[in-house]
Amino acid sequence: MPARAPQPWVGLIGEYDASAGMRLVLEDSGKLWIADTSHNASVLRQTSQGASDFVINPEDAGRILGRAAPTITFARDAGGRATWATLGDVRLLRRDIEPGPGTNQLRITPLRPVADLRVEALAASPPKEQGTFHAPELVELTRLDPTIHLEIRYATTNNFLGTRFYDEARAFMQAPAAQAVVRAHQSLRAFGYGLLIHDAYRPWYVTKMFWDATPAEKRWLVANPAEGSRHNRGSAVDLTLYEISNGRPMDMPSTYDESTDRAFANYPGGTSLQRWHRALLRRAMEAQGFAVNPNEWWHFDFNRWREYSIGNIAFDKIAP
Repeated sequence: MPARAPQPWVGLIGEYDASAGMRLVLEDSGKLWIADTSHNASVLRQTSQGASDFVINPEDAGRILGRAAPTITFARDAGGRATWATLGDVRLLRRDIEPGPGTNQLRITPLRPVADLRVEALAASPPKEQGTFHAPELVELTRLDPTIHLEIRYATTNNFLGTRFYDEARAFMQAPAAQAVVRAHQSLRAFGYGLLIHDAYRPWYVTKMFWDATPAEKRWLVANPAEGSRHNRGSAVDLTLYEISNGRPMDMPSTYDESTDRAFANYPGGTSLQRWHRALLRRAMEAQGFAVNPNEWWHFDFNRWREYSIGNIAFDKIAP
């Protein structure tokens, strides 16, 4: 397991806009790096002048930043977070893409009042499907293993649309998928971690609400209700790691349900430890027959999802 990145570096890590495109500041193997989108990278070596001044090889600077200057200086706000960096007379403006201080959730403004969308979605019907499917066999994850933790964001207002969608904070999956999640959870104990569930089975009407509320440019984050989602089939799960010793969620390269590139399963930014946590979660889930969503490191689909039809039953109607 990698060591934590030095605290003075944490506020510098992020994305920056330059005249030639985006640049990334990240920590890897105990070093601070700057990189471009063509995978050119250079180590930043801290100078004796302070925690915000770094030396960069002029040749690397010319290749990565288009300006052969020997130093790069970061300007920080009162909280220690960089707001821009300067390389000679070139300013690299930090992209303001992360959740703000004191929050762990990016928000999207719904296109229409969610209360209106709920009425419409409850009155609508899921798409008709052709084929033969298993009868639903939804089981509750915490009944199989009570050491699985829950943080069901859609049972609160702490989610990407800022609205409560579920009446109960519960997590169900089809039995084979649920059993596979339990096995993944138990395999992580040797590392001192367990699984924290954000979402599992999702009634179809909620998927329709998500779609109708989300602007077109952000709809890659949600499923099209005309096709249904793997969550609707009880065969997908959104989750992360928690530390057994204290119950805290582990740091990842992005927050949950984040509609930025940081959410991608192979996003190269962040810190070594964040990426290690993400890789550990992925290995544990893939070993039990799940595949990660390339755009969402937290979303995993069970390999038998095609065997189940789209479901629209509310949590309180699921038989125990």
